[in-house]
Amino acid sequence: MPTKTNTLDPIALAAELIRCPSVTPEEGGALDALETCLRGLGFTCTRLPFSEEGTPDVDNLYARLGTEAPHFCFAGHTDVVPVGDADAWSVDPFGAEIKDGILFGRGATDMKGAIAAFAAAVSRVTAKGSFKGSISFLITGDEEGPALNGTIKVLEWLADKGEVIDDCLVGEPTNPQALGDMIKIGRRGSTNGWITAKGAQGHVAYPHLADNPVPRLVAMLDRLAGDSLDEGTEHFQPSNLEITQITVDNEATNVIPAEARARFNIRFNDLHTPAALEARVRTHLDAVTKEKGGAYDLKMIASGDAFLTAPGRLSTLISDAVAKAIGRTPELSTTGGTSDARFIKNYTRVVEFGLVSQSMHKVDEHARVDDIIALTDIYETVLTGYFS
Repeated sequence: MPTKTNTLDPIALAAELIRCPSVTPEEGGALDALETCLRGLGFTCTRLPFSEEGTPDVDNLYARLGTEAPHFCFAGHTDVVPVGDADAWSVDPFGAEIKDGILFGRGATDMKGAIAAFAAAVSRVTAKGSFKGSISFLITGDEEGPALNGTIKVLEWLADKGEVIDDCLVGEPTNPQALGDMIKIGRRGSTNGWITAKGAQGHVAYPHLADNPVPRLVAMLDRLAGDSLDEGTEHFQPSNLEITQITVDNEATNVIPAEARARFNIRFNDLHTPAALEARVRTHLDAVTKEKGGAYDLKMIASGDAFLTAPGRLSTLISDAVAKAIGRTPELSTTGGTSDARFIKNYTRVVEFGLVSQSMHKVDEHARVDDIIALTDIYETVLTGYFS
């Protein structure tokens, strides 16, 4: 393996990436900039554009340094959410301005700052000499979007080529308040549901000639909301079902509607599967229709299963690196939303650790310069320990 003497400045690279307007699904130049840096470090880079009918085309990057095991992968995304109201920002959302030691810009914390820190960490490791093993980057442009033409398809491409990843670190912003708060060793699953309660339209003065679906829908939602799914587990908080929308398309004041619809989301831990949850929901809806009559349609679509990477060498390496860099011991957690780790866990061990999450997706998204530098130190220590 070639030895590199050049090292990257994580702040300069983070700023360069932020200046690329890579709002999903646009590449915006971010993957180009990262690829240039990685090629300079000796990585073999492959661009992987994928498309699927009815979804946006997406560009992705896979880069690998070395051919031997063990194989450590850094995964993440260069795409970002829209800026929203640009006039509400105090800075140019893609200007990468630094004020009072804080780097501003869309993607600063989610997650261009972490990508820059990882690339800089790799440059430090390679500058020290060769190592036995491989390092790769799996970077998508589709994490903030449908997530259909990104990480999933890159992983399938790698499997078809026979490439095996031994361990993976995702650089999502995992820390609620300060760097070193939290390592994500798993995530709850997520499934969405749509209920349509069916009835028969009629005049409100003649209810016996109609069939009002609204009371049935209310009763269904009451049963679902009252179902305590579980009390949590050793590593997971309790599962929860949240009703997110109730819709009745009826502009008239004197008409009983024919349909009433609702939408809900379930965030679930490893006590449940999407299939078992759908069966549980149907049991509640069937009980209501048995009591009150009528009919319903139910559609449920899972966007991710619950998973856990049991505490072990990988999480310990990161925890020890955090303690060495900033003197803190992070909590091992499974809280929060979903990430592309839900796809990676089907192929290898995966944990997540990145910057502070407070400003992600917000106006004036930002990351402390000192945090990006400290994160680079942490990633360098993880890599050094991993290959020692």
